[in-house]
Amino acid sequence: MEKISITLPVFNEEKVIEKNVEELRNFLIKNLGHDFEIIIANNGSTDGTLEKIKKICKRYGDVNYINIDERGRGRALRKAWSENSSDIVSYMDIDLSTSLDAFPRLIKEIEEGYDIAIGSRFVKGSDTKRSFMRGFLSRGYNLLLKLFFNISFSDAQCGFKAIRKGSLEEILDDVKDQEWFFDTELLIKAERKGFRIKEIPVHWVESRDSKVNILETIFDYIKSIIRLRIEL
Repeated sequence: MEKISITLPVFNEEKVIEKNVEELRNFLIKNLGHDFEIIIANNGSTDGTLEKIKKICKRYGDVNYINIDERGRGRALRKAWSENSSDIVSYMDIDLSTSLDAFPRLIKEIEEGYDIAIGSRFVKGSDTKRSFMRGFLSRGYNLLLKLFFNISFSDAQCGFKAIRKGSLEEILDDVKDQEWFFDTELLIKAERKGFRIKEIPVHWVESRDSKVNILETIFDYIKSIIRLRIEL
């Protein structure tokens, strides 16, 4: 049986981390049917997150953590995934915005031959609750990706992805971004390399405690799109 690793990148999440890690762990025990490991990637937290992480890891043998001083989701995932020996590596956002019900299917798609499986808020069967502005910006972003890179997938941003470790090893060194664009660059380069990517519909609810600075993130995304377009 294949081993599954689930990475949770976190930044200043002391209010929710214990509750949400326990919810995730209980779900995996009841529904996954695989040997699994949860990796909490503490990504530059300045509150009491790290102390709570250490308590969680002492309590559960299947939960471990890594500490990355410098912020950046791509930086956290790169370290967690490259140092992991699981057959399938994955990640999700710590706020559990994406319903966990979709996670077993994410893994099943990898087992059935896909290199990457991603949650999507824009395919048939998905159910999304978010503000008009966030929805508008997200659709606009993914439209830009289609125009610039002719991608086949519809949602590069959803924080709910899995990839076979062998496929990851073929492409990780080619991915330059260390922050929010990491997912997008990974998917675009994977598709160009001929990797099979499967999108699955998800139930997704926007977090009220999102720490994303929308204007700053948009500016960074545009710079990254231009950089990647020039590179390719």
